[in-house]
Amino acid sequence: MNEWIWEAKNEADTEQLGEALARLLPNGAVVALVGTLGAGKTRLVQSLVRAEGTPADLASSPTFVLIHEYPGRRPLYHMDAYRIRSEQEFMDLGPEEYWEGPGICLIEWADKVLECLPPDRLEIHIEITGPQSRRFQCRAFGPVYEKVLSELARNLP
Repeated sequence: MNEWIWEAKNEADTEQLGEALARLLPNGAVVALVGTLGAGKTRLVQSLVRAEGTPADLASSPTFVLIHEYPGRRPLYHMDAYRIRSEQEFMDLGPEEYWEGPGICLIEWADKVLECLPPDRLEIHIEITGPQSRRFQCRAFGPVYEKVLSELARNLP
């Protein structure tokens, strides 16, 4: 399975998706998050952070810091490409060191740097469908992420 869609009716559904991702994503996972302002990229990151054992209120949009590191059962690396002016500027941050490590890399505004990301990754496109509802269109690139999507489809109603 290389594509799967999750229709979240509310923030609790977004939380459920984040918890499932935290269980299923392997070490070294790269997750590209794409969506407009207010779509729920940071909210999804917060649910993953909480599921990994770190208080979610520590997770905020890294727009001005560019990379936040959150401790937990395994590290989470939260990156933001919103203010990045070029792919080279993103690469100058050394992101490959993060996605070769033991944690999970979550990249907001990843559409600005897709060419820089590893070929094997999970892309999540988030669309606002209502005041509380969101559509999460998940695309797997590579067999590891295809397995993650198959497991998500089996584990979430």
